[in-house]
Amino acid sequence: MKSGEETFISSFKFKMIGSLETFCVIAALLLLHFEQCNSACARAEYEINGECCPMCAPGTHVYRHCTEYTSTTCVPCTQSTYTAEPNGLSHCLSCKMCDSGQGLMVKTPCTLTSDKVCEPLNEYYCIDLQKDSCRHAEKHTTCSPGQYIKHKGTAFTDTVCDECADGTYSNGSLQICQEYSKCENMNLIVINPGTKSTDVVCGKQSPVILIVSSVVVVALIVVALIVVACIYKKKQWCRPNDVI
Repeated sequence: MKSGEETFISSFKFKMIGSLETFCVIAALLLLHFEQCNSACARAEYEINGECCPMCAPGTHVYRHCTEYTSTTCVPCTQSTYTAEPNGLSHCLSCKMCDSGQGLMVKTPCTLTSDKVCEPLNEYYCIDLQKDSCRHAEKHTTCSPGQYIKHKGTAFTDTVCDECADGTYSNGSLQICQEYSKCENMNLIVINPGTKSTDVVCGKQSPVILIVSSVVVVALIVVALIVVACIYKKKQWCRPNDVI
């Protein structure tokens, strides 16, 4: 059996070996972290071929990378291109198109430092919004005759339609259905009844109708007189001869 002294020495050696291994691991991690930090470029720099070069300002791009003796050479973006942030790009980004075929028009034009912003055309609403720019829009719904515009469409919402109530009408472009005209209040008669999409048609009686009506009335009076006369004559014929 081992003596107490030997046991203590063995335990001490084990602890020393464990501490040494722990120390080596920590040292390796710190060295790796230091190397990573040492090799990473600063915020305003970009890495190229293992070297850190100063970034170009917004509105420009890299024309020639830096060397040991020269800084990065930058040039302005060309027309219809831009860079919005400090960069190490060899080419500027292309400005987007606001295609009228997609229901879009230009809200804010493209500049050297910002992309173009698109918005819906008039009477269109956006269905695909990315950041502050619309990518696709559709035409507002058109209400049908017999409907009214309950909620008018906006750049981001479609038009909402609803049906007209009985006794009212709309051609589809009204925001409130209109009540039928009161022909009797204008001393007129209803020529054509109203529908959901059209008003009643008021008018005076046609002269032709008045003439026909008068002729019919006169004819009836004449017929009545003839009938009365016939009855009277018949009675005269049927009466016995007076005795002289």
